[in-house]
Amino acid sequence: MKVITRRNALKALSIGAVGAAANMAVSSPALAQETVTWRMQALWDGGTTPQKFEERFVKRVAELTGGKFQIELFSAGQLVPANQAFDAVRGGAFQLMKTFDGYEAGKIPGLAFTSTVPFGFPEPDQFEAWFYELGGLELARQAYAPAGLFYIAPTVYGPEPIHSKFPIRTLADMSGKKGRFVGLASSVMGALGVAVTPMATAEVYSALDKGVIDFADRGDLSANLEAGLSEVAKYIVMPGPHQPTTATSYVANRGAYDRLPAEFKAALAVAARETSSALRQHIMVSDGKAIEAFRAKGVEVTSLDPKEVAAGRVKAREAWKAATKNDPIAVKILESQMAFMKQLGLLS
Repeated sequence: MKVITRRNALKALSIGAVGAAANMAVSSPALAQETVTWRMQALWDGGTTPQKFEERFVKRVAELTGGKFQIELFSAGQLVPANQAFDAVRGGAFQLMKTFDGYEAGKIPGLAFTSTVPFGFPEPDQFEAWFYELGGLELARQAYAPAGLFYIAPTVYGPEPIHSKFPIRTLADMSGKKGRFVGLASSVMGALGVAVTPMATAEVYSALDKGVIDFADRGDLSANLEAGLSEVAKYIVMPGPHQPTTATSYVANRGAYDRLPAEFKAALAVAARETSSALRQHIMVSDGKAIEAFRAKGVEVTSLDPKEVAAGRVKAREAWKAATKNDPIAVKILESQMAFMKQLGLLS
């Protein structure tokens, strides 16, 4: 998963002061006929494709509420550095963030499994079904609740690739090699014998070029094409088993969310699910174009045999369980997901 580059916060912004002001401003419940204005910081840089879909999200919320619910959108780092968004929303500095739950898995273990499960669900529809049909939304909300945050909905899309300087035909080919992975993927890949080296997204090109790492997770195919990874890694595994499906999420300040009228809450839910479907379909098409472009640059694109992935899934189970840290909600989330995987025939 892409790690967002840190930017400097606005120097004049005092999170505590703004948070206090924000809490005072929404001290009473809003009525549907009143106009409500929120601020939202996204994961993405301005002008990027994912950010354009967040623009669609806030526009759709406004449409669904007759213009009464306005969300002012900011790109990554515009309000606070990306790694401070969790605490900023929690404190009320702004009301909504688009985030990758895995970033906070160190604080809330259950969030390791609501972002992406290495060797987990191979199809995004399966992951989304877990959220909407099997109680995943409620479990994610339980995980966030102690922090004073409300999980609205995920944006679920497909896999991300592995870029490599050597051909990967089996899982054994990765053992002993140096790889860049983050979050739960780092634990799972480490369990498969990979010498994991975490690093910022911006460092991946140079690290591959200089041989600091042999292969890497970085981001989606289109972004990696634009970053020039075809110049430093002539092999791609797609789908990457480390991230077969992906979920980012809309997370709000709980107090601000609770004060919204029911119609506005519904607008957030509807717009979020529409955005999930729209982005997933867009990525499906753009991935195909990116693969063609990589091949034209001499990059070999392969996928692991399903039997290899199934074997990796069995090995990953222990790493999954360790990542729960015996946290009750995390255990409940993992058990729910594993039960669904068994129903789907992914686990025995």
